[in-house]
Amino acid sequence: MQRAPRLATLAVIAAVAAASQSPAQQRPLGTLREQAALRQEWLRERIEVVLPRLMRERDVAMWVIPMREYNEDPVFPALVAPTSFAARRRTVYIFYDRGPEQGLERITVGGGSQGGIYEVVRETEKAPDGRPREFWGKDQWKVVANVIRERDPRNIAVNISQAHNFADGLSAGEWEQLQEALGPELTGRVVRAETLALDYLAIRVPAMSPTYRRMQELAHQIISTAFSNEVITPGVTTTDDVVWWFRQRVNDLGLGTWFHPSVNIQRRGVDMADSTAPIILRGDVLHCDFGITALGLNTDTQHMGYVLRGGETEPPQGLQRALYNANRLQDILMAEMHPGRTGNEILWAGLEVMRQANIDGTIYTHPLGEHGHGAGPLIGLWDRQDGVPGRGDVPIRAGTWHSIELQATTAVPEWDGQRIRMMLEEDAELTPEGTMRWIYQRQTELHLVR
Repeated sequence: MQRAPRLATLAVIAAVAAASQSPAQQRPLGTLREQAALRQEWLRERIEVVLPRLMRERDVAMWVIPMREYNEDPVFPALVAPTSFAARRRTVYIFYDRGPEQGLERITVGGGSQGGIYEVVRETEKAPDGRPREFWGKDQWKVVANVIRERDPRNIAVNISQAHNFADGLSAGEWEQLQEALGPELTGRVVRAETLALDYLAIRVPAMSPTYRRMQELAHQIISTAFSNEVITPGVTTTDDVVWWFRQRVNDLGLGTWFHPSVNIQRRGVDMADSTAPIILRGDVLHCDFGITALGLNTDTQHMGYVLRGGETEPPQGLQRALYNANRLQDILMAEMHPGRTGNEILWAGLEVMRQANIDGTIYTHPLGEHGHGAGPLIGLWDRQDGVPGRGDVPIRAGTWHSIELQATTAVPEWDGQRIRMMLEEDAELTPEGTMRWIYQRQTELHLVR
């Protein structure tokens, strides 16, 4: 009885605190329950629409994906409900294509149905006490072999790849036990369908776009605040102060991040390459690399800023021209990104047009989605402008997201010809119709600290 007033007081305090923030500030992407409902619908569409199409394109009759708890296949996040954080003991997902009329059979041996996505197969007999017996170890592999043998697929795709990390999720231990369970005849049907895993991870369903656009908007808003007088006091604030402001702000919004942000400086007449957490001064050019994680998706953004000197109302024209050159390189690259072209073909074509435009730059663009550095074609690496064997040979597909990451270096007259790198990164999509567009927008003006 005496607890009631205390609980009531706490409830009032909580209500007042909640009222002091708008719903957007408290939960900019909705409640966890709302987010989970969205993610479940995305999963259903990917499993029911995208996966059957990809399996048929590659003539894959059955796809088998075994994994153990805390050693999950890279495809795992795109196969499970948002309430599943890890495989249960051992989980084996089996997809069997019965053809366009009957559709894709989806089976899990171990784990749950993931909200009705899978048919759960756990036992074929009763334990001594009469209860269903959950198989483990060798018994579980017997169940897997029986499921496969009953369906008699013409081929069995597994995730083994020397070139692609996202298609190499089958561990050596699981592979050895799978072979033993299948026997020589069925093992002889095993194939490596590397692009199946890559493309399944890479292709986005249209329902994801509004949420991802909102994530991009949040990323831009956070960077805009970080590179302002709200966070930076010239002569006092260090780059490390800004980095930790990023981390705290993301945490306060109920979001996550997939890498520690970075903030660095270019300064007139000074080599800042080896500087550690320098104090930000007037006249500095700022750069950040920042990403947020939410609803199982990741953003990746790099923006540039400038700290105005006394008496300045805008950046020097040379710095604005340098940013323009980086924007121009973005346009050049995106104009070359057509469905069916490989990452290396896009890189080479983009670099050729870049040179014709007299821009000194490098291109190092990558896909993103479930993973920040996502599945799909690499379009250069910062130290591989001649192409990337393997991952650069993968064709780009419609319905995928890409982080347009690059830099252009320009001599700035106001800095005595010092060469300044404008390093930009913005997320864009290759639409289902095959055209490139920014998911939200891109930076075309430097953020200003006044």
